[in-house]
Parts: sequence; structure tokens; C-alpha cells
Amino acid sequence: MSLDQLIQRCKKNDIVAQSELYKLYASKLFSLCLKYSRNYAEAEDNLQDAFLTIFKKMDQYKNKGSFEGWLKRITINTVLQQYRTQKVFEITNENIVEEVALEVDEESLSIDYLLKIIQELPDRYRLVFNLYVLDGYSHKEIAEMLEINTGTSKSNLARARNILKETIENYKVTQHLKSL
Repeated sequence: MSLDQLIQRCKKNDIVAQSELYKLYASKLFSLCLKYSRNYAEAEDNLQDAFLTIFKKMDQYKNKGSFEGWLKRITINTVLQQYRTQKVFEITNENIVEEVALEVDEESLSIDYLLKIIQELPDRYRLVFNLYVLDGYSHKEIAEMLEINTGTSKSNLARARNILKETIENYKVTQHLKSL
């Protein structure tokens, strides 16, 4: 069955087609959820919520643009909605922190370690960092998605980079001391 046929059947609430669509995209969308979630269990919950939203909104997909892109956008928005309702972006001081270059030595840091330290960032920093650095959204787009202003987006990105830089530097020192 082609993707177009699968989409059409999902629009008719065909449970078999929905199951196939889930199998086809669950792993990609789960990795996206994992990026924006605090932990594995939360990512699983977010994936389920995203698929519920996807199936509810299937009629809104008009076969224009990438279907996978549409799925990703719904997934990201589903996760972000959770944070918007928790008010994680209430910031009283928006002084923009100095921009820090974040250099990563891929040979000494594993992807798992990088994902772990990104997940450990406070919500507002992690979300902005992922949207800007990993998914390529502009500060204006991030501000609209998170219902914050662009200054807050820039400030949160700078703070995220500072935290990550410090964490990586501490990790490298610890690794160096272990090797002595």
C-alpha cells in the first residue's frame, strides 16, 4: 500500500492503517520526542499524545508538502504545548547572556552523553536549544511556537550553551583526571 493510500485510510479512521502508520513513523517521532522531553518515560507519553493528535487532525493534511514534516511539526507542537501549559517560560529578567561558542570534540563525547546533558537542561533552555540548534528554527519562529518574545529565546539559547559548555568542560577534566 502506498503512503497516499495509507493516509486516506487513516483519514477514515481505519485502525489497521493507523497501526501501520504508527509502525512506519514511531521510531523517528520517538527520537524527536526524546530530544524535547526530560526523560525516556516522558518521551513515550509525548509520542502517544502526538499520535492521538495526528490521528485526530489527519483531515487537515492536504497532501501538500512533506507528510513526514507535517508529522514532525505536530509532534513538536504537542510536546511544546505541555510546556506552555506548565508556564516554564515565565522569566523576569531577559538580559541577554553573552553568546558562547560551543565546541564539541566528537571523539571524546558520545552521542548518548550529549543527549543526556541536553535532556538535563532546564525545560526552557532545552526546548529553545533543540529548536534552534538541532531543528533549525529561527528565534522569531521559536518565540511564536513557545509564546515568548525573541529576546527570551536568544537569552535562553545563550544560557543553554553556557550550561552545556560548563558541563562538557567539567566532564573533560574528570575524564582527564581518571586517565592519570
